[in-house]
Amino acid sequence: MQLFAPSLAFVDLETTGMHAEGDRITEVAIVRVDLDLAGGPPRITEWSSLVDPGIPIPPVIQVLTGITDAMVAGAPAFADIAGHVEAHLDGAVFIAHNARFDHGFLKHAFARVNRPITTRALCTVRLSRRLYPDAQGHGLDALVARHGLTNTARHRALGDARVLWSFVELLYREHPVETIAAAVKRIMKIPSLPPQLPADALEVLPDGPGIYLFYGENPLPLYVGKSVNLRERVGAHFTSDWRQESDLRLSQEIRRIEFEPTAGELGALMREAITIKRLLPSHNRALRRKHDAGVLRFDAHGNPQFILARDVTPAELVGAFGPFASKRGAREALRSVAGEHGLCWRRIGIEKRAEGPCFQRQLKRCAGACIGAESAADHDARLLAALAPLAVPTWPVDGIGLLREVDAKGERTDVHLLRDWCWLGTARDEGELVMLLESPPAPSFDLDVARLLLKRHAQGKLSMQAVAKVASEAFD
Repeated sequence: MQLFAPSLAFVDLETTGMHAEGDRITEVAIVRVDLDLAGGPPRITEWSSLVDPGIPIPPVIQVLTGITDAMVAGAPAFADIAGHVEAHLDGAVFIAHNARFDHGFLKHAFARVNRPITTRALCTVRLSRRLYPDAQGHGLDALVARHGLTNTARHRALGDARVLWSFVELLYREHPVETIAAAVKRIMKIPSLPPQLPADALEVLPDGPGIYLFYGENPLPLYVGKSVNLRERVGAHFTSDWRQESDLRLSQEIRRIEFEPTAGELGALMREAITIKRLLPSHNRALRRKHDAGVLRFDAHGNPQFILARDVTPAELVGAFGPFASKRGAREALRSVAGEHGLCWRRIGIEKRAEGPCFQRQLKRCAGACIGAESAADHDARLLAALAPLAVPTWPVDGIGLLREVDAKGERTDVHLLRDWCWLGTARDEGELVMLLESPPAPSFDLDVARLLLKRHAQGKLSMQAVAKVASEAFD
């Protein structure tokens, strides 16, 4: 018998409810099917167990599944069977009906016992829809009725898992092997690595955060990206489900993949922004060097000044507004606040008329700074108040700030050095931190990094401390 993978694990769970975060598993069953490489019949292993959820089972769920509080009272907790579940899933494709539900519950259950699950999941609902597009229903009861499948224990985990295996067996009787393989590949987005890449190109990638670089024949990268899961994100580039012509072209040009792991998402985002601007990969667009980006300031006379990002110094960030992607963006922001607050277009530099009422005054939308009906001081005070939400906040620590990021496993710590909304560098150990602190680079303003830091600061997620207070304990 041919199957689309050498090992399949048909999984079904019974739970206390529908929400993976708050509800718990009450029963788990796995029917594992392993191909015989010598050509014999596949080896089928069945395993199931009731699970003590640690919370009461709602009466309606007890009626639906037949699993009562009394039945699970002496059952093992999930922590006690996690190893058995992991062993039965190891190396197999995870298959479930509405896989998002079962896979999501298992991911949460494993996370609670600090055992991450990294299996690939296939949903038989989606498989049924793709292979039987004209069918009226694709729920498990509909599959049983339509295909004459046998289920002696509906809403019990092992009975439902057995039905899924029976359904896949039936598929191979009714459809060509190639048709099933193509459907599975499209649903799971199984990476189809370009032939010029080594077979283990994905396996060497970590399943944590960082940046990745695609290289062609030249020393400069074709593309730089970031992800919280490098292996999954890079694999998504090679699914053969090309959404854009550029994706296909990139797959054809790539010759090798490099990566730089980070402890967390912030480090990956900053490193991606800086790396793209430094190397200018041909396939990147959104984060390439923005020549027109900058901030808005007002001189001593109240005249607006747009300072390009490449010319911005840390001192000029104090009292500035933005950052903006372009001078046009800053102008539109001024136009917007002028309309909302009755400000003078001539006074804020939108209109170049030397004298007389501005256009907005003629429409009775200006308080009259252009004709002396409002003093320049009062007008400018109202302007600054209107622009306050766009003001660049004062740097929250004295001098250089340290921000620690620790990976999900607690195995890696990155210490980011930040100052004046600029990224100075990242230390991965005490030696690197000492070197950075002894000769810290001058702050270099980067629009995208500044936006990242400002956004997190506004959300209360930029928890920094001054260097003098914590440098000696940064990696403790």
